[in-house]
Amino acid sequence: MIASKRRWLARMAGLAVAGLLAAGSAQAQLKSADNPEANPVWQKLRAALFADRPIKAGADEVVQLDAPTRAEDAAVVPIAVRTRLPPSATRRVDKLYLIIDNNPTPLAAVFQFTPQSGQADIETRVRVDEYTHVRAIAETNDGQLYMTTRFVKASGGCSAPPGKDAQAALASLGKMRLRVDGDVTRNKPVLAQLMISHPNNSGLAMDQSTRQYTPAHFVRKLDISYAGKPVLSAELDFAISENPNFRFWFVPTGEGELKAEVVDSKDLRFESALTLRPSN
Repeated sequence: MIASKRRWLARMAGLAVAGLLAAGSAQAQLKSADNPEANPVWQKLRAALFADRPIKAGADEVVQLDAPTRAEDAAVVPIAVRTRLPPSATRRVDKLYLIIDNNPTPLAAVFQFTPQSGQADIETRVRVDEYTHVRAIAETNDGQLYMTTRFVKASGGCSAPPGKDAQAALASLGKMRLRVDGDVTRNKPVLAQLMISHPNNSGLAMDQSTRQYTPAHFVRKLDISYAGKPVLSAELDFAISENPNFRFWFVPTGEGELKAEVVDSKDLRFESALTLRPSN
């Protein structure tokens, strides 16, 4: 587990170097809004993550990304990724990569799905540090890559002060809540939500009373299972907003426990579970 954490942190540190190339004015970023391939950050990330594998761009028929054109709050930007490829025994979406080009660490999250997911969709909230292209890249289980991109106007999200004071955040650290929407029916996809109380400190926000930067402390790993079978896992970065919130799907095949397990960047572990009895 320690080795796995080190590999992930090393990977993120390497990709953060690419993020330094994103420095520039909002005006300069606006000029590149219509040309997502031109960003040198993306070119470096593409090579690091996918080497020379082909990626079909503008693939809204496979993966769709919902994001505001102009965010009301750069620290809490709602993102929804929906895959259009129906899951089947032969071909399904296996992974989703969420990339925010001009963030300090552009790779915001990698989500891994299983057949128990039912639908390889995810909704969450992210921090956006500069005007940027946001990318969702779907990888199917046969190795094909599909990308859709949206340009989001927002700035300062990674250095914004937390919405909760440090003592209050510490008191509720790791508390989680799982819930499901609507009726739970056997063998049919069910929409669920996971809410995590965690400051998800980026390390870039200054404490106004001490004039010191609050050290980074964020949720880095998420595993969700149902009846002991994996549904969804994710490797996460501080780009996920304070008090992480995820909406996802799963397929209950019978009575069981929907369970969420979380590990943060200090190796603190938290879990929550919800017992469900689906109707036939």
